Amino acid sequence: MRMISKCVMVFSIVISFSLTLSAQIAKAPDRNEGDGPYTQLIIRGVTLINGTGAPAFGPVDIVIEKNKIVQIASLGSPGIKINDARRPVLKAGGKEMNCEGMYAMPGLIDMHGHIGGVEQGTPAEYVFKLWMAHGITTIRDPSAGNGLDWVLDQKKKSAANQITAPRIFAYSAFGMGSTSPISTADQARVWVQQNAKNGADGIKFFGASPEVMDAAIRENKKLGLRSCCHHAQIDVARWNVLNSARAGMTSMEHWYGLPEALFADKTVQQFPLDYNYNNEQNRFEEAGKLWKQAAAPFSDHWNKVMNELIALDFTIDPTFNIYDANRDLQRTRRAEWHETYTLPSLWKFYEPSRQSHGSYWQSWGTEQEVEWKNNYRLWMTFINEYKNRGGRVTAGSDNGFIYQLYGFGYIRELELLREAGFHPLEVIRSATLYAAQALGADKEIGSIEVGKLADIAIVNANPLKNLQVLYGTGAIELNADNKVVRTGGVQYTIKDGIVYDAKKLLADVKAIVDAEKKKTGWVLKQPGVE
Repeated sequence: MRMISKCVMVFSIVISFSLTLSAQIAKAPDRNEGDGPYTQLIIRGVTLINGTGAPAFGPVDIVIEKNKIVQIASLGSPGIKINDARRPVLKAGGKEMNCEGMYAMPGLIDMHGHIGGVEQGTPAEYVFKLWMAHGITTIRDPSAGNGLDWVLDQKKKSAANQITAPRIFAYSAFGMGSTSPISTADQARVWVQQNAKNGADGIKFFGASPEVMDAAIRENKKLGLRSCCHHAQIDVARWNVLNSARAGMTSMEHWYGLPEALFADKTVQQFPLDYNYNNEQNRFEEAGKLWKQAAAPFSDHWNKVMNELIALDFTIDPTFNIYDANRDLQRTRRAEWHETYTLPSLWKFYEPSRQSHGSYWQSWGTEQEVEWKNNYRLWMTFINEYKNRGGRVTAGSDNGFIYQLYGFGYIRELELLREAGFHPLEVIRSATLYAAQALGADKEIGSIEVGKLADIAIVNANPLKNLQVLYGTGAIELNADNKVVRTGGVQYTIKDGIVYDAKKLLADVKAIVDAEKKKTGWVLKQPGVE
C-alpha cells in the first residue's frame, strides 16, 4: 500500500487509513549533536523579539536553567557599553553565549508538518534537521502519515531529547485504524474515544457525512482534544468550515470549505461538467477559481461568516506556501536550495506525474497562474482582515510536496503572511504564540517569557527587516566593499535548553543529499531536459 501523508487526499482514500500502514520512513537516529541542557545558560547581549507582538528590545541577557527561562534582564540602551553590574551573574558550572548583535525569537511552530514520506524518500533525520536548522522547535503532524504508533514513538523520543527533532503534536487522520468505514454517529464516537486512548493529541478530518462529522467533532471536544480539517471537495457541499466550527472544531487548514461557506449565489463550486476530482490538474486548476466565486470582500455575507468564526475562537492555518507554485511554477521549481538540499528521490517526486500527489503539472501555464494570482489576492484579503478583527492565524508549511522543501517552505510561509498584509511582528506572533495557543500549549511554549520552556531561535540578522534572513541559505547583501555576501540563516536553535548549531544541522542535511547523489550518480535537471 502506498503511504498516504498528504492532507488533500480523496476521502475514500483517507478511509484506507483503516488498513495497517506498512510503508514507513526510517526513524531518526539517536541524538549525537546539541549541547546541554545546562544548570545555567546565559544568552548575553541579544536583541529580543518575544513573540507576543511587542517590538524588539535589547540588549538583554536571557537566563536559562536546564530547560526553563528564569530571567530576562534588560541591559540598557543599544550602542552604549553595557554596565556589567546589571548583568546576571554566571554561576559555577554555567555557560554563557555571546550573542551581541544577534536577534532571539521564540522557537518557530510549524502547524502543518508532515514527517516525510516513503514515496518522497525522506527519512526522519533529513526532515527533522531541516526543520531544526530553520529554528522550528515544534510541529503538528496532521494525519500521522507514518502511522500513529510511529509518530508517538518519535514524539516520546523528542520529548526526552533522545533524537534531534522538534517537539511533536500528533493528530490522527479520522478513521485511521478502523477495520471498516465509519458511517454512523455511534461508530464515530467510539473511534474518537479510542483515538484519545491511543494517545493522539487530536484529529485531522477530511470530510464525511454531516451526522458523522458532527458526532466525531463534538465527542473529540468533549474529551478535551483539538481538531483540524481539510474540507475536501468530495464532502464540502454538505459540510463546510462553518459547520465544523459550530460543532467545536478548533482549526482549519488551507482554505477549502471557507469559500464554500462564503457562497451567496450558489451552493456548489462551479465545476466544469467534465471535472474529475481524481485528476489533480483538474482539481487544482479549478481550485484556483474558487475564491472569485465567494461573496465579495467586506460584503454583508463575507463579514457575517468572518465574525462568526472569530466569535467561535476558530483558528485558520492557511499554508499559503504550498500552493505558491500554482501562481509561479518556474520560480518555485528553481529555488536555489533545491540543488544542495533536495534529495534526488524528492526531486523526482516533485516532477510532473499523474501518480505522485501534488505533481499535477500536466499542462500548467500562464492562464492557470493568473487565476491563482487572483485567487491569492482574495484569499489573503480574508486572512489579513481575519487577523485584524482578532482572529487567530497561524503558520504551517505542508512541505514535501509541490516543490516546497521542509524548513525552507516554512520560511516562505512567513514571507507570504507578510505579503498578505501582516506586520513582521504579527508574522512572528502567528508563527509562535498564536500557534502555541492553537495547540493548547501556550503555558509552556510560544513566547520568550519567564517560566516558559527554553525554545529559542537565534539569528545573526534582524528578521523583522527581512524575513529572508531566516532561510538556511540566508539573504543576499552587498557590503561596503562592493562584495556580494550572505547574511543570516539561523545561527542557533535551542530546544528544551539544548543548544544546536543550526548551520551544522544544515551541513548534515547536505551530507545526506551528497551521499545519495554519489550513490546514484544523480544530477539535478529541470523536468523535460535531457
